[in-house]
Amino acid sequence: MKTDLVEIFQSIRATMQPYAASGFGVMNHTERLYELWTEKSLETSEGKKAPVFFAAVMIREHTVGFYFMPVHTTEEIAGFFPSDLLALRDEKSFSIQQLDDQLLNQISDVLAAGYRLFKERAWV
Repeated sequence: MKTDLVEIFQSIRATMQPYAASGFGVMNHTERLYELWTEKSLETSEGKKAPVFFAAVMIREHTVGFYFMPVHTTEEIAGFFPSDLLALRDEKSFSIQQLDDQLLNQISDVLAAGYRLFKERAWV
């Protein structure tokens, strides 16, 4: 069980990094923040073209925040989340203070499901 925020951040970032080679660009990559966005610019409701946010991990004051856009885009993906992970959800992210292999596997699974959703919508 990891409780050090830097270790938690690094573990989640390592799980996210393969997606940088699968159609997502790394928007920010610092010691405290790692963000993935689509490399495609998609048309918005206002007619503008912009990349779409996919996921991020960030060290905050007392937790690591895992931000995952697909959870906000469709009920289908929201229903995929295991209860352990959903219990960590706050308004815009998942607040993680402890990370074990089971939780990391759940994060890996939802990233894969989100990737499939973005792929189906031709966003990546």
